Amino acid sequence: MMKLWKRASGALKDRKTLFSIGFSRKTSFRNPDLDSAIIHATSHDDSSVDYHNAHRVYKWIRSSPANLKPLVHALSSRVNRTRSWIVALKALMLVHGVLCCKVTSLQEIRRLPFDLSDFSDGHSRPSKTWGFNAFIRAYFSFLDQYSFFLSDQIRRRHKKPQLDSVNQELERIQKLQSLLHMLLQIRPMADNMKKTLILEAMDCVVIEIFDIYGRICSAIAKLLIKIHPAAGKAEAVIALKVVKKATSQGEDLALYFEFCKEFGVSNAHEIPKFVRIPEEDIKAIEKVINGVEEEEETKKEEQVEEEKSIILVERPELQTIITDKWEIFEDDFCFTCKDIKETDQHRKCNVDPSPLPLIVMDEPVYFTHTLPDLITF
Repeated sequence: MMKLWKRASGALKDRKTLFSIGFSRKTSFRNPDLDSAIIHATSHDDSSVDYHNAHRVYKWIRSSPANLKPLVHALSSRVNRTRSWIVALKALMLVHGVLCCKVTSLQEIRRLPFDLSDFSDGHSRPSKTWGFNAFIRAYFSFLDQYSFFLSDQIRRRHKKPQLDSVNQELERIQKLQSLLHMLLQIRPMADNMKKTLILEAMDCVVIEIFDIYGRICSAIAKLLIKIHPAAGKAEAVIALKVVKKATSQGEDLALYFEFCKEFGVSNAHEIPKFVRIPEEDIKAIEKVINGVEEEEETKKEEQVEEEKSIILVERPELQTIITDKWEIFEDDFCFTCKDIKETDQHRKCNVDPSPLPLIVMDEPVYFTHTLPDLITF
């Protein structure tokens, strides 16, 4: 009885909001049609997600940069007023889909226009909603950082279209690894969370994990080719840290997908074979670091010997003998993981998203195994 009353109350609130939108005028900050689609996509109904209206929102965002301000205004107004975990979670899923559109105008958002870092549902006792609250806080934390990351990447591509340096590539991989760590914190922890809406959100999270982990593996494959004896020690040290982190995260991902499979997340039914970075590639980077240290030590010794020669020998015509101390790696040390396809294909955002799920995947995932059908519900 209580559950029916809550559903009826939520539906009444949605109707009242839609009714008031019908009297609003279109301005640079308001688009009644877009507002209506957002209300439908973030309704109080916990039994389903309105994908039709969600895709209407994506089409507006792709069609014109001018629609970004009305979207931000409507979403922030909707989320800041709600105390329902259902509305909050649907809003996050909608934002996730908007970010996946990868349109240039998204660089203006930077961080999310609302704050759910301390969200708490106000319609039930904390003993019943603590799991939903934690889920929403973790999901928000990821999307907030992901929005900032995407905005920064879009700005860089437009300001500096040239190739990134090794340091910039290392920095980008570390940020992706940080985002992947935040994704792994998004999981249902309470016994009462096996609901349709939570499963739908977890499907979105799993698809994002495929995407980000694939980009990490591809970036590392390209990067390790550049980490050779001529690379600096600082770059090699960071690269070693990145590689070891990727190995550790691969193990965490395997456990995460096992959990998702047991929980019933459809997109996790076929657990992918996560890429393992060969041990010889880790040793190759360590040799680079040791080689740099040996070279630096050799230079110091040569400098000391040269200073002694200048003091002890009066003749000015001294010869400097330069010895090459670099270690040369065999081709076997190069990272040529066959499990990863290297590609620079950019995301395409000019397709009709109507048949796609809430989260739109526009960039390939770098796995050789057959992925589950990510666009069928």
